[in-house]
Amino acid sequence: MASVDVVVPCYQYGRFLRDCVTSVLRQEKVDLRILVIDNASTDNSVEVARQLALEDRRVEVVARRTNLGPHASYNEGIDWATADHFLILCADDLLVPGCLERAVSVMERYPEVCMTYGRDAPLHDGEPVPVIEAPPGAVEWRILTGRAFIERFCRTAVFNIPGSTLVVRTSAQKRAGYYRPELPHSDDYDVWLRMACQGAVAETDAIQGVLRHHGTARSAFIRQAHNFHVLHTAAAMDRFFANEGTQLADGQRLYRMARRSLAGRAYWSAAANFARGRGRVGQDLLALAARLDPKTAVVPPVDYLFRRGDAFARIASVASEVLRWTRLTGTPAADPACHDGRQPGSP
Repeated sequence: MASVDVVVPCYQYGRFLRDCVTSVLRQEKVDLRILVIDNASTDNSVEVARQLALEDRRVEVVARRTNLGPHASYNEGIDWATADHFLILCADDLLVPGCLERAVSVMERYPEVCMTYGRDAPLHDGEPVPVIEAPPGAVEWRILTGRAFIERFCRTAVFNIPGSTLVVRTSAQKRAGYYRPELPHSDDYDVWLRMACQGAVAETDAIQGVLRHHGTARSAFIRQAHNFHVLHTAAAMDRFFANEGTQLADGQRLYRMARRSLAGRAYWSAAANFARGRGRVGQDLLALAARLDPKTAVVPPVDYLFRRGDAFARIASVASEVLRWTRLTGTPAADPACHDGRQPGSP
């Protein structure tokens, strides 16, 4: 059996930790090790982790006395990993049955593939853990060269990758290197681009993980700042193209494309925020768009809408939302994203 090392960083997630680790231990047809790294939690996280280790010898625990931040946990996990394959799974998320076997199988079938991911299913606070059966028959995978993966990001400035489903070759992860602390909220984007420099990428529409939505999740924090995601995407893009991206044969062209795309994303995100009555956020996003691509101050980046296939649907959704709230209240919606859970700042 192929081996998989799973690192579970944990901070104040004792109430979720058992479900998370159990979802890994139930994976079949792979040789597993799990390392829970607790970052000086003050809840019962360490007690839960140690009990899990007593129950199953495949579980190891590192309990820090000082909170060193999440990047220290990710990077300690990279150093610890010795298996063929590697996964970082946040302590509030879960794996679905068979997901590791599927990811390992495609990497064994295609030796050039160094990174795999699939879709995730949402789990909202207070809901029971969903029962997700393994898909019948063989799962279909799309194989992209690393170059194609990077160019797709540069064309759209968007990553639709659930991090909890990302299984990689350990050797490629070690070559790609550590998570960068200077990117506190887009460190994963930077790592994914670096991983694509190591080989091909496999993606599937099959559900590979469960993403838990709750008030203390990092994604919930990001939703509170409407231009937050665009700004941190720009930081990851700049960092990658100032370092590993310089080794790409046409790195400068890709970087210019990425800046134009992110300017387009910021511009239309600004339009969405203006429509929702968030003028200050809209102004900030327009300023970012102009900084990335000065032409947006004069000519709307309509070409970006054609590069991003879901943009028209998102804009139509915003327009419908504004009309609905206007009919109900007689005034524009102040912040409808707070009601439907959609990430603010996105068109």
